[in-house]
Amino acid sequence: MSKKLQLDLDSVLAEAWRLVQLGATDRNSAFHLPTVATVTRDGMPNLRTVVLRGADPDRRSLRFHTDRRSAKFEELGQISQYALHVYDPAIQTQIRLSGTGEIHHDDIEAKSAWDGSAAMSRLCYAAPDGPGAVVPAPPAAPRLEDVAEGAGYENFCAVILHVDRLEWLHLAASGHQRARFVWDASGNRSGEWLAP
Repeated sequence: MSKKLQLDLDSVLAEAWRLVQLGATDRNSAFHLPTVATVTRDGMPNLRTVVLRGADPDRRSLRFHTDRRSAKFEELGQISQYALHVYDPAIQTQIRLSGTGEIHHDDIEAKSAWDGSAAMSRLCYAAPDGPGAVVPAPPAAPRLEDVAEGAGYENFCAVILHVDRLEWLHLAASGHQRARFVWDASGNRSGEWLAP
């Protein structure tokens, strides 16, 4: 996208959420695979890619899944403030989202997310070794025919991020554009343009 976008703040916010929602439903969207930032037990930043499974602009929430045997689960549980980042080079747009996260394990939210997941996606949680476990060689992927119905649910968690900050950046030779939106504890929104 070489021409400069001419948008007002409301349009920018609507477009940002449209792109995020698209990422939750379209596996070919660059927004389908955001990077989540956490902090390790020793205070170091840590990044990894997650699959965006849900986005609700009205509730300002995002959903991704994790395995409770993973270091990511531990890191998400120790500090409830998370940040997600995604960049789509085709449209030269970056979106950063941050807020407070909730981990759902073996509750209504987790069960709903589990039931809404494809059988192939649920297979990851049925693997005998948790993510990051030291193994003698790369293991074979679990196969549907080898796994009992519901296997892996005990390892499955749905993570909900309640967004209280969204930054949008569009890169263009004619001039970059950047905006920030912040919601206070009462849900009141402020928005402003930023120097890119």
